[in-house]
Amino acid sequence: MTKRRHTTPPSDAEERRRALPVLTYSVEQLPSFDAAFYNRARAELSEVAELTVPPRDAKAFEVPAGHFFRIVSVEGPQVGDLNLWNAHDLTERFYSGKRALHATHLSTGDRLRRTFPRLRPMATTTYDTLDCMGGTKIALGCTT
Repeated sequence: MTKRRHTTPPSDAEERRRALPVLTYSVEQLPSFDAAFYNRARAELSEVAELTVPPRDAKAFEVPAGHFFRIVSVEGPQVGDLNLWNAHDLTERFYSGKRALHATHLSTGDRLRRTFPRLRPMATTTYDTLDCMGGTKIALGCTT
């Protein structure tokens, strides 16, 4: 069965389909990921707490600036939501749409950015055990 089109394509439809995507945010102008810095910091980590979030549930925890937290899927492939807020200014929060500055799947070096107008990094992905699969198990370093 052929899918019926409801609209008529414009005369330049084929040219539009071949066009390269337009980058809204140029990542070349952003500071580069300093892997050596984060690897040195991660080498001296010690666990201070552990929190398990049951499926279809949520938990909140505080991570001071300069500290790390790790997200691990313990029961196989899962999709998790992550929300971040600045504890001193709740108007500053992780803006999930900005993860696409790097890619739709986070991996090492990607930064989670705050809302407009600041767009400064709130956390940086410092390690990814599944980077070959597009990123899933990640460790994050908090900047504020």
